[in-house]
Amino acid sequence: MKARLPQGYGNAGGGNMQAMLKQAQKMQEDMASAQADLEQREYSATAGGGMVKATVDGTHLLRSIELQPEAVDPEDTEMLADLIVAAVNEAVRKAQADSEETLGQITGGMKMPF
Repeated sequence: MKARLPQGYGNAGGGNMQAMLKQAQKMQEDMASAQADLEQREYSATAGGGMVKATVDGTHLLRSIELQPEAVDPEDTEMLADLIVAAVNEAVRKAQADSEETLGQITGGMKMPF
């Protein structure tokens, strides 16, 4: 008895496979382009009512910290450190959310390793 392949395999499905490969290649190109664009973006967040501002880039690297003079209290450096951490974490969260949304539009919500 000869085994039969499911429909879509072998010669009969060659056209569909080619179309799927082209679509996958286009998606890969679109993702590479979107990732390059995301890397150029900057995301900022503040903490302490604007006393601390952190800016990260699309690769989640910290680019700058801005401190208002009133945020610098030599008697309470712990508060300043907490504000910096909060601002940086929020800026990174914004970068991650934008990346997920932008790449999700390309992949149709499919989770892909970035």
